[in-house]
Amino acid sequence: MAIITISRGTFSGGEKLAECLVQKLGYKSISRKILVDAAEKYGISENQLITTMEAKPAIKERLSLNIDRFRYLSFIQATLCDAAKNDNIVYYGHAGHLLLKDACPVIKVKVIADMEQRILFAMERNKISREEAIPYIKKMDKYRKKWTKFLYDIDWNDPSLYDVVINLKHTSIQTACDMISVMTTAPEFKLTETSKRAIADLTLESQVKARLASDDTTKDYMLKIAVRDGNVRVSGRVKNVEDANRIKTIIEEMPGVKSMDCSCVNYYINDDVIL
Repeated sequence: MAIITISRGTFSGGEKLAECLVQKLGYKSISRKILVDAAEKYGISENQLITTMEAKPAIKERLSLNIDRFRYLSFIQATLCDAAKNDNIVYYGHAGHLLLKDACPVIKVKVIADMEQRILFAMERNKISREEAIPYIKKMDKYRKKWTKFLYDIDWNDPSLYDVVINLKHTSIQTACDMISVMTTAPEFKLTETSKRAIADLTLESQVKARLASDDTTKDYMLKIAVRDGNVRVSGRVKNVEDANRIKTIIEEMPGVKSMDCSCVNYYINDDVIL
């Protein structure tokens, strides 16, 4: 069994491919919408994300923008990692494999289609006319590009990000589904005991980040969290001892944490670091 991520343009057939794989393999399906909904429980809505993405911040506002991106990523990463640790999932969204980093082997798929196919997909899926489909696709493509740039700071069309790029102009959904199904049996994409421990650590790391990012006291800190075998190490800067103690308390109370080390946390007043 394996983990599959599918990236695609608007109405490029990625959702149809995901549906085929779920039916053929019996995997669980996870869409970007599920992750967005999960993020909302931490206090950030999709509307807030869109507003942040489309903003043109002044230099002094860029740190705030980076904090927003850091927070949002932590929320959706926590949700995706929690699902991935159980294996056997198909995630179709925007470069979701980047959230899993190198913690586990992932079959990274990019689906492309020509505009005519996309128009037909849009008309079929949304029950809209051809005249309505074209501007809708262009609008959503622009949004997806902004989404991926904002969250991951990458060009989602870069083919080097994927294991396989499928052009539905030349390959049917069924054939693509069969090809990827074969890949799930390859040893390169099997979860080993080592990768299972790694995804467990990444899951805990992302959950710690999400918990800190949703707490009123700690949400504006971009702390570095590293987890190994359940042992948490925190580094970064905080304003005072009280905030450092709050961080320590939050992490120690989280399930799965065996120990924690905050020795790399420094305090600062304005821009001066106090060791």
